[in-house]
Amino acid sequence: MPNPNDLDPSRSPLAFFGADLRRHRENADMSQRDVGKAVYCSGALVGYIETAKRFPTQTFAEACDKLFGTDGSFGRLWELVARCALPSWFREYPEFEAAATRIRTYQAQVMYGLLQTEDFARAALQPGRHKDLDDAVAARMKRQRILTRPTAPEIWVVLDEAVLRRHSATPEVMRGQLQRLLDYRYDRNMVIQILPFSAGVPTSLDGSFSLLFMDEGADFVYSEGVGTAQVMAHPDEFEQAAFRYDLLRAAALSPEDSAELIASLLEEL
Repeated sequence: MPNPNDLDPSRSPLAFFGADLRRHRENADMSQRDVGKAVYCSGALVGYIETAKRFPTQTFAEACDKLFGTDGSFGRLWELVARCALPSWFREYPEFEAAATRIRTYQAQVMYGLLQTEDFARAALQPGRHKDLDDAVAARMKRQRILTRPTAPEIWVVLDEAVLRRHSATPEVMRGQLQRLLDYRYDRNMVIQILPFSAGVPTSLDGSFSLLFMDEGADFVYSEGVGTAQVMAHPDEFEQAAFRYDLLRAAALSPEDSAELIASLLEEL
């Protein structure tokens, strides 16, 4: 866990919330465990929120206002945190991903990072886009360790058919990547569906997004743009995104039919 003193509160509403929580806690001469007991959560969660590694829930914010007598300031700040655009320094996403109990993701253009083979990741990351290609590939492979741990998250992936047909690597590398997808048919924690071209216009014209259901703290929606990441932790927006994801799953091929499509594309290479 990073030292809270190393975090810049001006970087995002999430960082400001964490810094303000720490300031009020220390002014009250309370430990993280003390605050956790008072607001009915673990001391670890308080520490994660203080270091911008978890998103607080509205209930948590309101409980902090009551505990510290801050006249609703945490509640008002929570509204900003729940709809914040995170800058490029948000490199902690893999830690959020590792803490999730369930992940639901839709990928419209690129193979989902947790499913990529090392060879495919190297081709996709491209030397021209990453000065330290070996480090970038190693970091992506390290993310995949969560798939083999005893407490691996349940993952449901919907891939647009375009992801499979966009050959961003050599035929040999693509064969290895498609075979990796087929191998996951036997993983009880992984479901893969393909959204075929025949399904028509997808319900998510805004592109790829992921739903992360957290072990502690608020669940959130994560998507990436140019130079930034968009996070929505507001329950209403999370529910809307979850509904959109359900529509995508309904329009996609069944896991069995998806495997058949993947196998047919593998034979074509």
